[in-house]
Amino acid sequence: MGNQTEAATAPTVAVGVCLLKGKKVLLGRRRCSLGYSTFSLPGGHLELGESFEECAARELKEETGLDIDKKRMEFLTATTNTLLLEGGKPCQYASVCMRAVMEHGDGEPQNVEPELCDGWDWYEWDNLPKPLFRPLHNAVRAGFNPFYA
Repeated sequence: MGNQTEAATAPTVAVGVCLLKGKKVLLGRRRCSLGYSTFSLPGGHLELGESFEECAARELKEETGLDIDKKRMEFLTATTNTLLLEGGKPCQYASVCMRAVMEHGDGEPQNVEPELCDGWDWYEWDNLPKPLFRPLHNAVRAGFNPFYA
């Protein structure tokens, strides 16, 4: 989920992971100042030299403890460009979404970063909790659906 500690001087690339299990997607409620108390996909900032797949697998492991191989990550065409002014630190995110599907034996998500997230749960795409973190909200409003992308 990341914690913005100072005003960004340039847009940041963020990678969100649509982890699917049956007809549900994994979301967590944010605790950091940016998007506080909104529901978000697991994910975070793309690091220099990192592929989208590597970032998605790393962030998923850091936030949920789930070890999903980067080879199982699939790039989705959904991207958003979001200016966030809340939290006292203006920032802009260009966000991309990756998709992975839970398989038998993958385990269950754990709340590895309780200071940044209230916990993880599975939600039906047609009945998502509110409020959504703005990049996800914007993607959903634009018609994004990880089950049909």
